[in-house]
Amino acid sequence: MSKESEQKIDNVFVYEDQELKKLQKQYAEIDKSGIDMHIAESEALLRSLGYEVPSVHEKKELSERRVLVVPSFDDLSKEAEKAVGNNNSIENLFSEEELKENAAAIKALNHDYNMIHHLDKYDVAISAAAAILGSVVDIVLVGIPQKGPDGLEAGKLADYVRKKFDEKFSPEEMEKLANSKSSKVPFDAQDNRNTETYVEGLSAYYHRMLSLGHDPILGFVFGVYDIMHGTMTTIDKNGRIVCQVMEVYSDRKETDIVSALLKQIIHFKSDITTSMGLPAPLMGLFNLCQFGSIGEEEQTVAEIVQGMYYEGFDFIHFCAQSIPTILIELVTRIGYAVKRIKEGNKVKDSIPISLNREKHPKLATMLFIAHSGATAVNAGKVYFTKNPMAINYPQWIAFAKYSYKQLRWCLIEKPEARQKFVQGILDEELNNVLYEDDLLFDEYTSNYLVIFE
Repeated sequence: MSKESEQKIDNVFVYEDQELKKLQKQYAEIDKSGIDMHIAESEALLRSLGYEVPSVHEKKELSERRVLVVPSFDDLSKEAEKAVGNNNSIENLFSEEELKENAAAIKALNHDYNMIHHLDKYDVAISAAAAILGSVVDIVLVGIPQKGPDGLEAGKLADYVRKKFDEKFSPEEMEKLANSKSSKVPFDAQDNRNTETYVEGLSAYYHRMLSLGHDPILGFVFGVYDIMHGTMTTIDKNGRIVCQVMEVYSDRKETDIVSALLKQIIHFKSDITTSMGLPAPLMGLFNLCQFGSIGEEEQTVAEIVQGMYYEGFDFIHFCAQSIPTILIELVTRIGYAVKRIKEGNKVKDSIPISLNREKHPKLATMLFIAHSGATAVNAGKVYFTKNPMAINYPQWIAFAKYSYKQLRWCLIEKPEARQKFVQGILDEELNNVLYEDDLLFDEYTSNYLVIFE
């Protein structure tokens, strides 16, 4: 509704209130007792003359219905503006006490909405328990990868995950697959012998981290593109992006996207358990972070991440680190569901899959608290060990995700949703008033012919 329309409505309200007060004043000034006395005297006189006086309860049918003309809102608005001006506020119709009562009622409705999303001590306890459990699993069972005599070693859980990958993708089968034509891709150059543009840092150790085609997520975009165009897209150690045609690997191209996608998946499979395996998702993008002065050697963020990959922070370790993060999700969601069911909600309404705050008003906040707690513990772990390999990458991703959602909720979505909630209740009450008003109007105009201008 425009401000002009609101002003017209305010003018009409003030005008009608003024007219109503005039009628009330006129009615109050009438000597009703005197009128009643004169009526009684008149009735007595008529009876003495032999006339029959009808009862006041008797009604006579009107031979013709009277006409009631209801003016249009525009005409009423113009009439109101002439009478009371064009600078009226509906608040002028209320006393100070009434305005305070209205403000208190709105405040109470806002409080009611906030309480729907307010976490009680059990909600906080569930989130805290999930954070503690996930952190313990990360510190004790996942650990920090280190190169040992038998390869990479970390916590028992991380070693178990790596062992399962080795069993599923045995070195013998992967070597055979790597030598097959079906897995050969144009972005797999291990050094600069066959490149037209020099890629800083390209080597057998780092080529998978520098080549975006080897990224577990970006590979499905850049890797497929490179396969279809016979190119190699890299971000070198100095943060320079290079996309160059690999003429020497022209026989590794595919012309259709399905074949390129299948070849991309096969190449991922052949590289997953190699000594310098696939990098963690999006790890290659950190080569762009040519800033910072971290540690005694004053390394940049890119150099830190490159060193982490060299020391064994690969896709398999990322999968192992994901377990504590998934555990936090499960514990929080299951705890939330159990509490909802105990509160009397239906099982189907308590299943915590969606983060829709209308269906599950507290779940997203509980997950934010749980992941914030686990991330804080991980930050402390990194600080005290002085080892970037202690960073739980999946946990920080989850924290970033829920932090963004929580910030957006608090700053944008919650005020809008609260306003919608309050306005909905006010509209419902207004509709009830309008319904009663319509009934009163129909009763009053039952013997009238109503014409709307």
